[in-house]
Amino acid sequence: MNKLITTIATIALCSFFSNVLTTPAEAKSRKHHRHHHHKVHHKVYKRHTDPRHGLASWYGSKFHGRKTATGERYNMYAMTAAHKSLPLRSYVQVTNLRNHRSVIVRINDRGPYHGSRVMDLSYAAAKELGMKSAGTAPVEITPISELVAVAQMQGRPG
Repeated sequence: MNKLITTIATIALCSFFSNVLTTPAEAKSRKHHRHHHHKVHHKVYKRHTDPRHGLASWYGSKFHGRKTATGERYNMYAMTAAHKSLPLRSYVQVTNLRNHRSVIVRINDRGPYHGSRVMDLSYAAAKELGMKSAGTAPVEITPISELVAVAQMQGRPG
């Protein structure tokens, strides 16, 4: 537990100092490149910053090895997900509302494009959430910072 607290404190301090040491020109440049919406298949999606609820599904071996929206290969054994509008390479905590299990995944693809589903999870994430057999589950999606995601994933037994 002390190791986790130390890691989080270190990350918080690094984050603080990296923001303090940013020059006004760097800050303006970062702000200029921030996108608050994007297009996928000619539809405009707004960026999410608050928790979302909806039905999640998962995708597995049929897509294993195919390129994702980030250009990387989909790995069904990695903790990743597809979402229509959350920023690529961002992290979210996904909670299965049926059993209250949670996982942290990185958004590396766009989708799902099936009905009213809000997220496609990797096989590994679906298995950990206990939704592999059912195929879908109601979830809560909460965006988290990369620093928090890394700290929490390091603290997990593994």
